[in-house]
Amino acid sequence: MNHPKGLYYLAFTEAWERFSFYGMSALLVLYMVNQLLLPGHVENIAGFTAFRTTVESVFGPLSTQALASQIFGMYAGFVYFTPLLGGIIADRWIGQRSAVVIGALFMSGGHIAMAFDRSFLLALLLLVAGSGFIKGNISAQVGALYPRDDEARRTRGFAIFSMGINFGAVFGPLVCGLLAQVFGWHYGFGIAAIFMLAGLATYLYGYRHLPARVERRTGEKAELTSADWRVIGALVAVMAITVFQSIGYYQLGNVLPVWIQEHVALEVAGHTVPIPWYQSIDPLFSILGVPVLFWIWRRQASRDREPGDLGKIGTGAWLCAAANLVLVAAIAGSRGTPVHPFWPFLACAIQGIAFLYYWPTLLALVSRAAPAKLNATMMGVAFMSLFVSNNLIGWVGGFYEKMRPIDFWAMHAAIAATGGVLVLLLGRRLSSVLATGGANQPLRPSALTLEVER
Repeated sequence: MNHPKGLYYLAFTEAWERFSFYGMSALLVLYMVNQLLLPGHVENIAGFTAFRTTVESVFGPLSTQALASQIFGMYAGFVYFTPLLGGIIADRWIGQRSAVVIGALFMSGGHIAMAFDRSFLLALLLLVAGSGFIKGNISAQVGALYPRDDEARRTRGFAIFSMGINFGAVFGPLVCGLLAQVFGWHYGFGIAAIFMLAGLATYLYGYRHLPARVERRTGEKAELTSADWRVIGALVAVMAITVFQSIGYYQLGNVLPVWIQEHVALEVAGHTVPIPWYQSIDPLFSILGVPVLFWIWRRQASRDREPGDLGKIGTGAWLCAAANLVLVAAIAGSRGTPVHPFWPFLACAIQGIAFLYYWPTLLALVSRAAPAKLNATMMGVAFMSLFVSNNLIGWVGGFYEKMRPIDFWAMHAAIAATGGVLVLLLGRRLSSVLATGGANQPLRPSALTLEVER
């Protein structure tokens, strides 16, 4: 209501794109472990022998599960690296509108290529490149639809846009997972391709309503001061701390589906629960948790007890640890029998709340505290922490078969808790430094609605 027409085309484009992206990602590890990397299929992948030799020259010999984990980690990591390159290309040469079209074409081609064994590595490459062109540039277009002084409407516009992100994140794994279970893997990947093409069609239909190029701010000539550099150093330290809880969080898309397949009783009322459905629980609770956290934080603020940004990031770390401990407790309580499906459900739900505590808070902190001259660059650096985290989950996931499951998830609880311990040890000092950069006020609810994408 009273928003530019372009907003709705962008929101629906993002909904289709996220549907395809999260739907495919929910299938990826299970597809590799149960079919693609097994004899009879792995030999058909073009270039895979050279690829595997390169990976194993770094990490040593890898089993099928460990190799699948490493591939997933690299894929998920580079999804967060390429938007930096896509943004540079759009800013300097082709503009955001053309960049999104190119990205949508790449991703459509990637989903189609996923349907064939031979083109698997090409599919991942196209998906990573396409995400790089789309991820940052489409968000930049949302902001460019509004005058710079119209912050209230821009905030509401991003909230509408984020609904598309979360709609896709919830329903993509549900639909793709069901089709993959009933009809086969390639049907799940095929529907992801269809919805990506629907996103491209939506974007092209609204093409004339979208800004071709986002204007850069001009006139920023001030040199960075020593105080600015201290703030930058503190922000990088906070980003490094969040890597620990990100490892504990993002493993739910990598090894968790394999563990569920092996150790969870998936028969409920005579029906088998599709394993990819568990990937919808985390984003669903990230949506449902927003009003609950708003209420909690307002109650805390009314008593002057609302935690600051570092406190919320630390809480996110402890919740990530708690989610992994739920799996530890479930395994211990099962005594060798299959685990009840409620327990991984609960773990994923807690992870959704943990994500709300630490990731939007980090982005809001960077947006407020980073020096104006490097604000956008520091936002890109924040996403580099996810590049590091996802590559690490691929490596750590390789230890799954070498450990007992209870020890594996206990290790992840300890890794996530390390982030909480570091906040306790360094939080007060970091908060003091960041206060000079405008970060002395805790995250407000409006900031949370903007950034709930994984």
